[in-house]
Amino acid sequence: MFAQERFSPMRIRILENVDASFTLAPQAQSDLFAMLTSDAFLEQVCRETGAIALEFTEKLFQPVPYTTATPKGMPAEFEPYYQSPDYVIINVPPTVMFKAKIFKPSRLCAVYRQVAS
Repeated sequence: MFAQERFSPMRIRILENVDASFTLAPQAQSDLFAMLTSDAFLEQVCRETGAIALEFTEKLFQPVPYTTATPKGMPAEFEPYYQSPDYVIINVPPTVMFKAKIFKPSRLCAVYRQVAS
């Protein structure tokens, strides 16, 4: 006979606050911004989001766990961009992060503004 394993119910812990601050090395930031503003990358983001033309706002944030203070998974100061039809928020692709030699934080999101072409 097999011994029956007893599992305790999983408890969900609600986080009240998360520190999402980060600093990029100047060269890494420069390389990242160059890739995020390249014509090829902008075209790809426009194609995937349905935007006509986009402009990188140079605003980045680290996605955060969903908390009572961050129900959208982003720092609260970025929620107006999320709610506005004039802006697009993307996950920076891991390949771009790797090419820019950014390993911490492991994920970033970038904010783009839709512009008239």
